[in-house]
Amino acid sequence: MRMSPIETPARVSAPGFLRLYLCFAAAYLLSYVYRNINAVISPELTASLGIGAASLGLLTSAYFVAFAAMQIPAGMLLDRYGPRRVEPALLIVAGCGALVFAASDSVGGLTFARGLIGVGVSVCLMAPLKAIAVWFPAERHASLSGWVMVAGGTGALLSTAPLAAALAFVSWQGIFVALAATTFAAAAAIFFLVPDTPRPANVAGWTAQWHGVKRVFGSGRLWWMAPLGSTVIGSFMAIQGLWSVPWLIEVEKYTRDVAAAHLLLMGLAIVGGYFSIGIFATRLARRGISTRHLYACGFGLNIAALALIVLHLPWSYLLWSVYGLGAAVNVLGFTLLGQGFPRELAARANTAFNLLMFSGSFAMQWGIGIVVDAARSRLRIDSAGALELAFTIVLVLDVLAYGWFVRGWRRYAIAVPAEAAS
Repeated sequence: MRMSPIETPARVSAPGFLRLYLCFAAAYLLSYVYRNINAVISPELTASLGIGAASLGLLTSAYFVAFAAMQIPAGMLLDRYGPRRVEPALLIVAGCGALVFAASDSVGGLTFARGLIGVGVSVCLMAPLKAIAVWFPAERHASLSGWVMVAGGTGALLSTAPLAAALAFVSWQGIFVALAATTFAAAAAIFFLVPDTPRPANVAGWTAQWHGVKRVFGSGRLWWMAPLGSTVIGSFMAIQGLWSVPWLIEVEKYTRDVAAAHLLLMGLAIVGGYFSIGIFATRLARRGISTRHLYACGFGLNIAALALIVLHLPWSYLLWSVYGLGAAVNVLGFTLLGQGFPRELAARANTAFNLLMFSGSFAMQWGIGIVVDAARSRLRIDSAGALELAFTIVLVLDVLAYGWFVRGWRRYAIAVPAEAAS
C-alpha cells in the first residue's frame, strides 16, 4: 500500500527516539553554548578590542541575524532532503566559524565568524523537530520536544559558571578551538547514525515549496504568535546571551563569578522547565491543560519576573531563576503553531516562526546596546542607569506583545486538523 505524502511514518517504522535524541541533542547543546558564550567572555572582548556597548551588541547579534536569514531556506531544505542530510553540512560551517572566531582579533573578523556560527547552527532545533513531526504521533510532540530542549538548557548551563571557571585555565580562543572540534564530531554522528526520514511520494519542486512558505506567512495563526515569540523570547535570548552579565555587574554590583552563578541557576531553572514539559505535557493535555495554556502561563511568569528585576526587588537569584523558568515554554510555540498546519509544512512553519524569534533577538540584542550608548553619550547617564532604561523599554514591549497574544486567545483556541489546515 502506497503511503500518502502526509501520512505519519511513525505508523510504518519509527526509529528509536534515544538514538535520534543523543545525536541531535549533542548538536543542540553546542548551539546554546555558541549562543550564550559571549555573555561570559564579554569583559575579555571589551578589554582586548576596546569596543563600546553598541559594537559588542552588534558583534554578538551577528549570530542572530545570520541564524534568522537561514530559516526559510533551511525549512525548505529540511522538508525536501530531511535532517540527516541538511544538519551535518551546516554544522561543518559552524565549526569553521568557531575556528575563524578563535583566530580573529578585530570586530569585523569576530562579527563575520559569529555570522558563520549562526548559519551553521540554524537547524539544530528545527532538524529534530522535523524528525519528531515525521516519525511520531502528534500527541507526543510536546513531550518529545521538551526533551530536545533539555539538551539546549544543558548547553546554556555549560556556558555560565563552568565556562567562567574554565577561563581561569584556558583562553577564550582555546575554548573556541575545542568547540570547533566537538562540532565536527556532532556532524559526523548525525550523518552516520541518524536514518533518513521518508520522503513524500510526490516531492514538491522549489516553486511549490515556495508557495508553501507563502502559505505559512499568510496564516493568521503565525501572526497571532509572532509578537510574543519575537519580542518576549527575542528579548530573553538577548538578555541571557549577552546583557544579563553587564546588568548584574553594573546595576546589581556583583562580581563576574556571582553574575555567572546567577546565570547557572537560571539555566538550571530552564532545564527544570524543559524536563517538566517532557514529563508532564502529554499528561496535562489529557486533563484539559493544553499547550496554549502552558505557553501563556510560562510567558506571563517570565514577564512578571523581568518586571521585578527591573524594580530591583531582593532575592535576585530567585527572580533570575523564575525569569528562566518561564521562558522554558518557548519550545511549545512550535507545537502550538504546528496545530494549524499539515505535516508536510512542519519545517517551513517552524522555521518561519524561528525566523521571527531570532530577528527579534537580533533587534533586541543590538537595540539594548544602542540605547545604552545613547543614554551615556546624550543623556549623560552612567552605565547602570543606561541599562535600567534599556531593560524598562524591553519590559514595556514584552507587555504589549503579551496583550496581543491574549487578544487572539479565543479565535485560535481550536487547533485546525492537519488535513484541513489552511
